[in-house]
Amino acid sequence: FEKMKDGVRVFNCARGGIIKESALVDALNSGKVAAAGLDVYESEPPAGNHPLRSHPNVNLTPHLGASTQEAQESVGVEIAKAVADAVRGGEIRNAINMPSLDASTIEKVGPYLDLCSKIGTFVQQLALDKIESLTITYYGKVVDLDSNSLTRSVLKGFLQNISGSNVNFVNAMVLVERLGVGVEVVCSSAETDFTELIKVEAKCHNGEVVSVEGTLMGKGNSPRVVAINGRDVEVEPCGYLLVIANSDETGIVGQLGTIIGDAGVNIASMSLSRNEIGGIALNIAGLDSEVDDVTMEKIHAIKAIKQAELVYLEC
Repeated sequence: FEKMKDGVRVFNCARGGIIKESALVDALNSGKVAAAGLDVYESEPPAGNHPLRSHPNVNLTPHLGASTQEAQESVGVEIAKAVADAVRGGEIRNAINMPSLDASTIEKVGPYLDLCSKIGTFVQQLALDKIESLTITYYGKVVDLDSNSLTRSVLKGFLQNISGSNVNFVNAMVLVERLGVGVEVVCSSAETDFTELIKVEAKCHNGEVVSVEGTLMGKGNSPRVVAINGRDVEVEPCGYLLVIANSDETGIVGQLGTIIGDAGVNIASMSLSRNEIGGIALNIAGLDSEVDDVTMEKIHAIKAIKQAELVYLEC
């Protein structure tokens, strides 16, 4: 207090003990401190005979932070209600790893968040070189939704295998920026074969362009990948997916089935697409389990195979 100007006014609403109360009383009595206001104390509540209680130039208020039993109970109840609302699919508020979303927004965008995340993860695993930019395009009914939440979900999925558990809806934008990956969001009025469609296109350092498109299907709003690199497919984005581009020749599917079967892995589903007879075919095989490196080498050894990538998406 000696270093302060005469007639200073002192307020402490931070922590009790920052100001030595006995020294404050002396400074008040000497006139060094003209007035003081406190809502935190060395001992809470201050004793009934504490000189600050009766001093005419002191204004004391109860500590209303979470240090009182009543406040702690109220904060605990509020947190419990917020968690319950979030896990039940209701409003998300005051979360540290996700933007606050009201119940109405959650109801509308909720089914799309998982789809967006999986498309982002899919694109990242398909790219053979460093990705320099992402273009996220929304079509149809999706245009009217909260694109910020959807975009964050795409980026969260994209970063999943890069940043691991450290990525969330809040920091996804920042982490992508730190990686030097540009992000463009487009809300398109162009017509598609689907009433709602989300497309993520990645441009790589080597000039390669990779794209994945997805939508929701059925009464259960099940996520589906409906195009890869512009080729029509229908794939459930779940588990291990073997994505193969090959010359459109007879016997390729049989060779793949034999190699995968010899590895003891069951093929659960298969989606086939080709651009023209004798052109390039795209095969996506859903597998019940992972295939090892030896099996992948055998697949790559097939002369007709142009590219083969094993993708994993959480179900």
